[in-house]
Amino acid sequence: MRVGIIDYGSGNIRSVFKSFEKAASLVSPKIHIKVIDNIKELNELEKIVLPGVGAFADCMKGLEKQPGLIEMLTKKVLEENKAFLGICVGMQLLANYSKEYGHTEGLAWIDGEVTSIKTIDSSIKIPHMGWNSISFGCSHSLLKEIKKNEDFYFVHSYQFNVKDNDFILAKTHYGRDITSIVLKNNILGTQFHPEKSQIAGIQFIKNFLEWTP
Repeated sequence: MRVGIIDYGSGNIRSVFKSFEKAASLVSPKIHIKVIDNIKELNELEKIVLPGVGAFADCMKGLEKQPGLIEMLTKKVLEENKAFLGICVGMQLLANYSKEYGHTEGLAWIDGEVTSIKTIDSSIKIPHMGWNSISFGCSHSLLKEIKKNEDFYFVHSYQFNVKDNDFILAKTHYGRDITSIVLKNNILGTQFHPEKSQIAGIQFIKNFLEWTP
């Protein structure tokens, strides 16, 4: 199985690559992890990973700068149903649009908007940075061997407000509930960084590698 991590100028590619390599070694020697910077290589993949750090608009510009990348990703994910994982801003890009520094259109693969994290308690600091627990109400193979209220590592000031709650697999409480995992058919996204989440993060990546949408 070939898994590609998209390098479009955003995201800690090396950290993501190393974490996926480690998780793959726990699953099968037949899983090959590769950093992709050429859209033609998308044709060789069974699973696609889109990291993202920084501002939403900058990440969208990074995708748009590579001719044909968004169109090819859309074909592979929406038409060919390839398993997809978006990480942090890579998850937020799934939304219709973001209100970060104005209005920026997203991929619109999952209905919703990205807005700033609103808190009532002044002791809640923005950005939301550090370890926080996720909560989920249903069992899923993507959550195999992950405890309820397991801690993952977050770094973000904006949140994905998903229109349909059926597409929210897990939430995190930070002053109020924040979407931490989205899932729609073959499309998966995490607000947290599994590559920075140590043992729990490796388990989550392992689950993604074993997952058949």
